[in-house]
Amino acid sequence: LEYKAASPEGYQYTQFCNYYRDGKKKVDVVLRQEHRAGEKLFTDYAGDTIGITDPRTGKISRAYIFVAVLGASSYTYAEAVATMDTPSWIASHIRAFEYFGGVPQIVVPDNAKCAVIKADRYEPDLNPAFAGMAAHYGTAIIPARVRKPRDKAKVEAGVLLVERWILAALRNRTFFSIHEANDAISELLDRLNERKFKKVNSSRVELLETLEKPALMSLPARWYEFLEWKTAKVGIDYHISAAKHLYSVPYQLVGEQVDVRLSNLVAEILYKNQRVASHRRSYTEGGVTTNPDHRPKSHQAHLEWTPSRIIRWAETTGPATAAMVKRILESRPHPEARYRSCLGIIRLAKQYGKERMEPACTRGLATGVTSYKSIKSILDRGLDGVALKSQSGNVITARHENVRGSEYYKN
Repeated sequence: LEYKAASPEGYQYTQFCNYYRDGKKKVDVVLRQEHRAGEKLFTDYAGDTIGITDPRTGKISRAYIFVAVLGASSYTYAEAVATMDTPSWIASHIRAFEYFGGVPQIVVPDNAKCAVIKADRYEPDLNPAFAGMAAHYGTAIIPARVRKPRDKAKVEAGVLLVERWILAALRNRTFFSIHEANDAISELLDRLNERKFKKVNSSRVELLETLEKPALMSLPARWYEFLEWKTAKVGIDYHISAAKHLYSVPYQLVGEQVDVRLSNLVAEILYKNQRVASHRRSYTEGGVTTNPDHRPKSHQAHLEWTPSRIIRWAETTGPATAAMVKRILESRPHPEARYRSCLGIIRLAKQYGKERMEPACTRGLATGVTSYKSIKSILDRGLDGVALKSQSGNVITARHENVRGSEYYKN
C-alpha cells in the first residue's frame, strides 16, 4: 500500500510479491562452511528418544540419544544415555573422542545448561565441569549461537541420519537396558559410517582414516576424571553445603561465595580461584566434615575442654572444686549444658583465684548446689569466707573422701 501510494502507476500486487520474493532469496543467503580436517566436532542430543523397558515391572523409560559429528569427514558417533545431565554429557564426549581415536581442536555444542551456564554471542559462560574436561583434552569449546541452527548444521544433519537410519530401524525392538540398546546402536552406526556418499565416491569411515584422523590431536594418557562444580555461600558456622554434606572452610570466609569442586575422592573449596580447603569426599547425607584448623582460636579452646580434662583441672584447684565439677557433670541431662557450667566454674577460678574457689565449692557442696550461677553468687556475696552453721549451731563442712566425720573420732 505504501508502494502504490508513492507509485500509482507501478507494479500491481501480484507482480510486486514476485519481485519481493526474488529479492528476499538473495538477501537470506546461506554461508557454505568449509571444515578443515581435525578442526571441529559438533555435538547435540537428538529430538527422538528410545524406550528402555524395566524387565521386572514392564515400565518403559525414555533414553536420550547423544550425537557427535566431525566437521570434515562427517564421521558420526551416537549413543543412548539415561539422563541429559552434566556427568552424562561429559562422559558422552569422552567416549566420542575414544571412538574417533583423537581429539578435535574445537567442540561446537548447543547452548544446553550442561554445556553453557549463560549464553552470550561473544563470551558465553561455560559450565565449569565441561570446560575442565575440554582443558584436560586440550580442546576449545565454542558454542553455537542461540537460535542459529546453521552454526551446527553438521550435527543437525547427523541427528537426522541417526533418527532415520538407526532409531527408525530399532523402533520395533524392545530393549531392557541402556547397554543392550547401545550394542544395537553401535552395529547400525558402523553401517551408517561405511555407507557411500551419494555425491562423493567415499564413505565417512574412509574420510576419517585418510583425511580427519591424521589431523586429530592425540588422546591423553588417562581419562578425564569428572569434577562436579557447585557454588555455595559460607554459613555463620564456617561450613558450606555440597551434595547434601557439610564441609568446613577457614572461618574468615563466613558470608563469602565460594566454588566447590567435587571429585570421586576429594572435595575442594576455592575462593577467587584459590584453593582454601580440601577434604576427603563424603557421601553421608546430612553429615559434617570439619578441619579443626578452620575454627577460630576461641572455638578451638572451647572444644578442647573434654570431661576428663575438666576434672583434671578441677583436681589441681582442690578437692572441693573437683567434687563440685563431678556433681555438675552427673546432674545435667545434656552434655553441652554440663560443659558450659563447668567452663563457667573454670572462669570463676581465674577471676577469684583458687583460694576463694575451694571454700565456695565447699559451701556449695554442703548446700546441694549444682550450678555455675550459685557458685558465682557465693563468691559475689563473699559467703565463701563465712562459716556455714547448722540449726544446732555446729559448723557444717563439706562431705567428701578427704574429710573425716564424727564417726572417725568415736573410738
